Amino acid sequence: MPNWNGCNVSSLRNAFRYRLYPSRTQARRLDAILETCRFFYNDCLAERKTAYQERGETVGTYAQLRQVKARKATNPWAKDVHSHVLQTVVQDLAKAFDAFFRRIKAGEQPGYPRFKGRNRWHSFGFKEHGNGFRVDGRRLKLSGIGRLAVRWHRPTEGQIKTLRISKQAGKWFASFSCVVNEPLPLPATGMDVGIDVGLARLITTSTGERVAHPRFYRTAQRQLRVAQRRVARRVKGSQNRRKAIVMLQRQHERVGDQRKDYLNKLAHDLVGRYDRTRWKTSPSRAWFTGTLPSAAWTPGGATWFSDLRTRLQAPVVSLSW
Repeated sequence: MPNWNGCNVSSLRNAFRYRLYPSRTQARRLDAILETCRFFYNDCLAERKTAYQERGETVGTYAQLRQVKARKATNPWAKDVHSHVLQTVVQDLAKAFDAFFRRIKAGEQPGYPRFKGRNRWHSFGFKEHGNGFRVDGRRLKLSGIGRLAVRWHRPTEGQIKTLRISKQAGKWFASFSCVVNEPLPLPATGMDVGIDVGLARLITTSTGERVAHPRFYRTAQRQLRVAQRRVARRVKGSQNRRKAIVMLQRQHERVGDQRKDYLNKLAHDLVGRYDRTRWKTSPSRAWFTGTLPSAAWTPGGATWFSDLRTRLQAPVVSLSW
């Protein structure tokens, strides 16, 4: 019996994320590129919005891509930024509008693309390996930045295609998008399992196995409250407030990392033991929105359910046992 948790596709894209350790000078340059991209994004959004509201015209993606060359020639901050980085900004805006129109067509609540404030722009990208970025030994060489130290905690696989540089909680990361070979099927075990999620336990299987909810968020609530109060007591716009915000972000990042690590290990265990996994019908919306009593509510319930199901690649069906 083939293992349904394997992927049967001709080509796959995998992301490999690594921690970067820039010097102070390199960190300032990375921050400058982020700000340059943010301003360019807001200018492109303003152009589209003004053209439609005042003249009823639509500014297309290719028209704005042609503006990259002029932007580099007239803007001193954009002069040293690689053209692919600015082109990626235009493509990001195009994706935002595509999602906006898709929601309108589907009858969902649309969200018009927003202007990005200083704290709402965290990444920029390169489109082609060897053109703007390349791996140079154990360093990552970026155009306009230089050679960055990288923590290669695991090797990349396949062919590197694109790169995304991001900043999270004061830390810098590089995410490589690689084309990888089709994964080999896992050895067949001849066993299937149904999975149900609940409030008292994270999952209960049709075989009677019960996995307790680790409740990382509840365990960290004391530290989160202290960090949140520290932010609230600082003067808005001050350097001390920015430092306090970074400390709060790192507390939330730690909870997220614990959750992802736990899900990866749980999914790996289930995939190795069963050929096919099926989910019972999705939990109540109250579990996701926190409208249940605090003693019963599971913070991040939607994340737990969707992330684990995605890792198992199992559909949601009606099960009874």
